[in-house]
Amino acid sequence: MRLLTYNIHKGIGGRDRLYRIERIIRAIEEQNPDLICLQEVDRNVRRSRYHDQPALLAEYFHAADSLYQLNVHLKTGGYGNLVLSRWPFRERHQISLRQKTRKPRGAQLVVIDSPEGPLHLVNCHLGLSAAERQWQVSRLLHHHLFRKHADLPTLLVGDFNDWRNVLDRQLLQAAGFRLVTHPISRFRSFPAWMSLGALDKVFARGDIVVTHARVVRNALTRRASDHLPVVVDFHLGQPPLASATAEAGAHAGHADGHSR
Repeated sequence: MRLLTYNIHKGIGGRDRLYRIERIIRAIEEQNPDLICLQEVDRNVRRSRYHDQPALLAEYFHAADSLYQLNVHLKTGGYGNLVLSRWPFRERHQISLRQKTRKPRGAQLVVIDSPEGPLHLVNCHLGLSAAERQWQVSRLLHHHLFRKHADLPTLLVGDFNDWRNVLDRQLLQAAGFRLVTHPISRFRSFPAWMSLGALDKVFARGDIVVTHARVVRNALTRRASDHLPVVVDFHLGQPPLASATAEAGAHAGHADGHSR
């Protein structure tokens, strides 16, 4: 299975400041992911031509299920997080991670009915201050909607805004999570055109075998957003060799096509 996490910056290029949602679509499509976790997704906002980006992306990628969380409200719409899945959700929840006087933030919690079993997937976008981020992760880890799926394999992904990787050392390791996007020197994703910080992260807990993880760094992704996408290939438990080989071939075969 393949997951992609990506702060799409509302479809606006990080350097040219042009709104080009088609660049985001191409960047995602080239990776052929099964699970897509996005941050900063616009809906009904002037800068993005009043596009309903969640609906547009769900339709383009033929998502079997999707969930949009509008966190920041603007005059006519706003922006937030989006999860798209090749497979249906068994459960879906959204929680606020907002601190008073701070920009609204949130996390999406879904249980996906994957072909390898149920997967608990959490998509989040954390704040800009260290104290705010620590409070947000602590709130998430102790929230009853998060804790109710403690027995399931869990992926925690998104834009953590954690330049020094403090959350991993101080909170997430103690909660049983391991950092998939490690070492951080290999996973610098921001800014896209000259990446210095590993802000976009993937954490795993439970029976998850990661076979490959990388930052997608090419001419297209350097222009499409101010972040680079991160891709992770994984299985629930150790896959049979034949299944893993077949899936790798399927992803390679569809990498240039409109597969969903």
